[in-house]
Amino acid sequence: MWVQHELRLRSFPRGFHLITREVVAALPELARVQVGLLHVLIQHTSASLALNENASPDVRRDFERLFNHLVPDGWPPFEHTLEGPDDMAAHIKASLLGSSLTLPVRGGQLALGTWQGIYLCEHRKDGGARRLLLTLHGEAS
Repeated sequence: MWVQHELRLRSFPRGFHLITREVVAALPELARVQVGLLHVLIQHTSASLALNENASPDVRRDFERLFNHLVPDGWPPFEHTLEGPDDMAAHIKASLLGSSLTLPVRGGQLALGTWQGIYLCEHRKDGGARRLLLTLHGEAS
């Protein structure tokens, strides 16, 4: 079975946000897949995806602090500045983290670890709504 959906996420503030529930809710076919893979692609260059801690919001805040320290907005050597001081920094952060995840599916569920969740990593102060392309492939029951 192959299934593909576009998931439109509301605008999130800058930071790291759990979106596992939104992704699962957009895939009603997931419950029928016994073994397979879900590929998630964010169709933007100033936001990214990550898989990490799903319990403590401190972890998400620490990620934000670290990335802002490593790649500060408006760093003087940046040449690409036409779209605002946070734009080039956002592109670099998105490249470091990546634009896609490939996740295992087992028994009709994402086969994530106990403390794992999918993050939308919003790197712009006002990035707007985001689109994810969800491609599910697997053996259906």
